Amino acid sequence: MPAINKILVIRLSSIGDIILTTPLLRRLHAAYPDARIDYCTKPPFVTLLGSNPRLSKIYTTEQLPSERYDLVVDLQNNHQSRTIVGSIHATQKVKYSKENWKKWLMVQCKLNLYSTSQSVVNRYQAALTKLKVTDDIEGCELYLSASEKAFAEPCILAGKKTLALCFGARHFTKRFPPRRFAALLSILFTDDSVRVLLLGGKEDASQALEIVNALPLSFRSKVVNLSGSCSLMQTAALLEQCDAVLTNDTGLMHMASAFGKKLFVLFGSSSSVFGFLPYHTPYQLFEVEGLACRPCSHIGRDRCPKGHFRCMNDLSEELIARSILEHFQRSC
Repeated sequence: MPAINKILVIRLSSIGDIILTTPLLRRLHAAYPDARIDYCTKPPFVTLLGSNPRLSKIYTTEQLPSERYDLVVDLQNNHQSRTIVGSIHATQKVKYSKENWKKWLMVQCKLNLYSTSQSVVNRYQAALTKLKVTDDIEGCELYLSASEKAFAEPCILAGKKTLALCFGARHFTKRFPPRRFAALLSILFTDDSVRVLLLGGKEDASQALEIVNALPLSFRSKVVNLSGSCSLMQTAALLEQCDAVLTNDTGLMHMASAFGKKLFVLFGSSSSVFGFLPYHTPYQLFEVEGLACRPCSHIGRDRCPKGHFRCMNDLSEELIARSILEHFQRSC
C-alpha cells in the first residue's frame, strides 16, 4: 500500500457533524503519526477546528486546497464536497456512505433497516476500513484557548449548580417549546442552588426572551441569558464549565459532549437510529416512544405535519426536571 504522508479530511457543515468528525481525526493521527492532516470546511465552522493539534492547515470553500494528497476522506459526500474531491490530485479517495435510502424508508415507511442505533462516528469510521485506522473508546474533542476559558469563568457561581440550557435548534420540530422550558425551569428552581445559563446563537435570542418572560418574576434572577452574545467557542467554554446540560437535538449537544458533560437530551421529530446521539459521554434521552408519525424527517421540519406536535408536547417537564435534580443531588 502506498505511503500516507498527507491527508485531507472534508466535512463542510454543520456544528454537530463537524464535532463528530474529531474522533476520526484523532484515530487518523494515531494511525499515521508522521502524516500531515488538513481539513476543509465552510468558513463559519473554522473556529471549531482552529486549535485542534491534529490539524496542520484548515481550508474553506472560499480557499480550497490545491495540493496533492496521499489520502482524501470525504465525510460530507454531497454534490459540493464531491466537486472539491474531484478537483484534488490524490492517490486514494474514500467517502462516507450516507445511506440516504435507509433514512427515506425510515421517514416515509417507518421501516427501520438500521441494524443498531450506531453512531455516525462509527459510520465515518467505516469509510476507512481498508486502511489501518482503528477504533478507540474516547469521545469527541474541542480545544479552547486561554481567553475563551477566561471568558467563561466569571459566569459560573461558586456553590451553585449550573445547568446549561441549549434550547434552540434550526428546525421547529427539534425545539421543545419555550413556555414548556419555563415550566421545567420553575420546577428546577425549587432547589435554590440551581442556576441556568441560556446558550444559543443570535437566531435563538427571541426564544430565550420567551423562556425568561414566561418565568415567575421571583425566578428570573436565577437565569443568565447569554444567547446571541457569545462566539461559538465562548459558548463551548461555558459548556465546559457547567455541571450538566439540558439540550434539544442540536449542535451544542455535541459540543457539550466533547467535554464529557452529563447531558439531558430531548428528541422530538429526531430518531436515534440516524446516529446522532451524544458520543461516548453520559446522557439521558427523553422521547415519546410509539408515535406512528415519528420520525417525520431525518433533519427536522419547520412545522408539525400533523398539527399536534405530540413528539415534544407529550414530554413531561416534571420527569425531566426531577431527573436533573436527582443528578445534582448525586453529584454533590
